Amino acid sequence: MERRLHLRRLYRVGGHAMYAAYCQDGSGRNSMRAFMIVTLLLVAIAMALSLAHALELPGKLRLKEATYKSVQEIYYPGFTIGGFAEIGGIIALAILLYLTPYPGGRFWWTLAALVFLVAEHATYWLVTHPVNNFWVQDVAVSKPAATFFSMLRRKQSGDWKDSRDVWEASHVARAGLAMLSLISIAVAATFYAGSE
Repeated sequence: MERRLHLRRLYRVGGHAMYAAYCQDGSGRNSMRAFMIVTLLLVAIAMALSLAHALELPGKLRLKEATYKSVQEIYYPGFTIGGFAEIGGIIALAILLYLTPYPGGRFWWTLAALVFLVAEHATYWLVTHPVNNFWVQDVAVSKPAATFFSMLRRKQSGDWKDSRDVWEASHVARAGLAMLSLISIAVAATFYAGSE
C-alpha cells in the first residue's frame, strides 16, 4: 500500500512537472493540442469502423447464408487495415494519459477513453476474431492474412446463424465501447480549450 501511494505521488509530481515544463512556452501547449487532435482522429476512425458494422445489422439479418457469406468477404482487407487505428488510438491515449497532469478532469476523462478503447479492442480479439476465420475460410487471402485469421480460431459448430449472431453482436458491443471512448476523449479535449 505504501509503495503504491509512493508511486502514485511520484507519478503525480513527475507527470505534472513534465506537463508544466513541456507547456511552459506556447509551443508545448500547441503540440499537446495537436496530439490531442491526432488522438481524437484515431479514436474516431476506430469508432466509425465498428459503428459501420453495427449499422448494417438490420439489413444483414435478412440475408440468406450464401449472400451473407459473400457480403462478409468484402470487409477484407479494408477493415483489417483500418483496424490499425484502434492500436494507434490505444497508444496515443496511453501517451496522452502519461503526459496529462494527475489529478484532474482531463486525466480521468483520458483514462476513461483509454479503458473503453482497450475494452473495444479486447472484444475484437476475444469475441469477433475467433469467428472471422469462418467467413474467410473459402476466400483466397495472402499468407500473412491467412496467418492473421487463423490466430485464436475457434471450431465452428452448429448453424451458421450462431456465428453470424456472435459476430454481429460483438460489433454492436464494440461500437458502443468505441463511442464511449470517443465521447470521453472529446470531453477531455474541452479542458484544453479552457487552458489558454
